[in-house]
Amino acid sequence: MPTAQPTSPIRTGIIGFGLSGRVFHAPFIATNPAFRLDLISTGSPDRAAQARQQHPDTEIVASPSELLARAADLDLVILASPAHVHREQALAAFEAGAHVVIDKPFVPTVTDAKQLIAASEDAGKLLAVFQNRRWDGDFLTIKRLLAEGVLGGIHRFESTFERWGGAVRERWQDSTTSDQGAGITYDLGSHLIDQALQLFGPATVDAAELTTVRPGAVSDDDSFISLLHETGVRSHLTMSRVAGQSGPRFRVLGSESSYSVNGLDNQEPFLKDQRWPGSEGYGVTPSADWGLVGVGDSLSSVETARGAYPDFYAGVAASILAGAPSPVDPRDALEVVRIIERAHQLSAAVSA
Repeated sequence: MPTAQPTSPIRTGIIGFGLSGRVFHAPFIATNPAFRLDLISTGSPDRAAQARQQHPDTEIVASPSELLARAADLDLVILASPAHVHREQALAAFEAGAHVVIDKPFVPTVTDAKQLIAASEDAGKLLAVFQNRRWDGDFLTIKRLLAEGVLGGIHRFESTFERWGGAVRERWQDSTTSDQGAGITYDLGSHLIDQALQLFGPATVDAAELTTVRPGAVSDDDSFISLLHETGVRSHLTMSRVAGQSGPRFRVLGSESSYSVNGLDNQEPFLKDQRWPGSEGYGVTPSADWGLVGVGDSLSSVETARGAYPDFYAGVAASILAGAPSPVDPRDALEVVRIIERAHQLSAAVSA
């Protein structure tokens, strides 16, 4: 159980100011009075300039090592860095006495995950994995429909998260291998697998198709995984970086009815536009984008729940300041890594 810090604001440092640090972490620290953003590390002059413009009271340093050298003066270190450096950076933060939030992908291997969980427990510090899409509005809507029993008994859950990424570029996602925690299955798959496990419980990998499509790519960029849950539900998970068009985001098939919804939760585009939490319309899905419940032609629109990414960091604050449980148990993230490792093994065996 993490030890409580006596006072707020929680002194926070962020390693990395790419999409993850800039869009998915810094805005929540900046808008939650329980936190103070003290340090950001980035080696990019352009990103450093962005950080200074968006967070003028925050000190910018040029490397993770500079930030970690000062981690003893922080309460929380956020790793918005590539997956293959998460283990060493988190261990350094724990050794300095800081709590740690790690963006997904958590780590490349189950062995790494177990080591970090043990290190957090030994240090008595919080370890939370940023599975923010537990707070997507459409996912929260599914949770509500399941709790209400509207769909009856579920036999199949379909989840699709596809994008058009274009050609291979000079970035860690395209230049590191799946052994280092790269590839679409570690990236978007971490979200889809976590959501499926949250809804329907423990599962095994029934089938996996992991494909490298783009010339020059060194990890999978198109993937399908079939999970069989202990409850009997089957989850079909599709993720891609080479999809010019995407299928429905969710389709949930039950004995009484079904639910389907298109598009993606709109919190990400709001955050990219610097319309941070508190901005008008944040987390609200327009009625034209609500999902449908019903059978055949008898369908009705269902209001999408309000998206709530800020709830993750509210949970982090409660854990650090009051000893509440982690908002995302790292053991949940370990199970996601276990499934991803198994999917890679099955896909490789089929391809051999």
